[in-house]
Amino acid sequence: MSDRKDPVTLKIILIGDSGVGKSSFMYRYVNHRFTNMYRATIGTDFLSKMITLDGEPISLQIWDTAGTERFQSLGMPLYRGTHCCMLVFDVASSASFCSLDGWRQEFLVQGEPEDPAGFPFVVLGNKTDLSNREVSRRKALQWCKEIGADYFEGSAKEDLDIEKPFLRAAELGLQQYKKHTLENTGHFQITCERPREARDTCQC
Repeated sequence: MSDRKDPVTLKIILIGDSGVGKSSFMYRYVNHRFTNMYRATIGTDFLSKMITLDGEPISLQIWDTAGTERFQSLGMPLYRGTHCCMLVFDVASSASFCSLDGWRQEFLVQGEPEDPAGFPFVVLGNKTDLSNREVSRRKALQWCKEIGADYFEGSAKEDLDIEKPFLRAAELGLQQYKKHTLENTGHFQITCERPREARDTCQC
């Protein structure tokens, strides 16, 4: 018999304004390629990558979303089942950074995670290769501290610090997966809801 484990499938989603480089970062990570030919994502895009985490085979399903209002109706079916959400902005665009809180709130409302207060977010500042930076690392870190998110920044174009944010997203996603193992495997628990004083004789 083989001791090989079936991979755990983790769903990671990238959201943020159009043009911040979500697709570029995803393709650089998965395919190790970059193109200057910008093409707006129509609806959603999807890539997968196999990694090993804590000795476990992990199948990362990475979803890239369109950052335009006309596609936000896709949010509810797309966001559900996500194990970690990556909020992406352009460090040379303060507007894209200011939009992150709205994207985060929309995800929590439409995605309906089981534990909204404890759901993991990774914030990613892209395009650090640009000289006209508008959002400082300090400012981004301060906001991430307020919402309890991990912060990374890098450049898809220059292939800078690509692996770290996805690895962290996978780690947090795996924790989320294991936290809700009972729900993911279809098991359930029976709990006693009778008054405290009657628990000694409760037969449930």
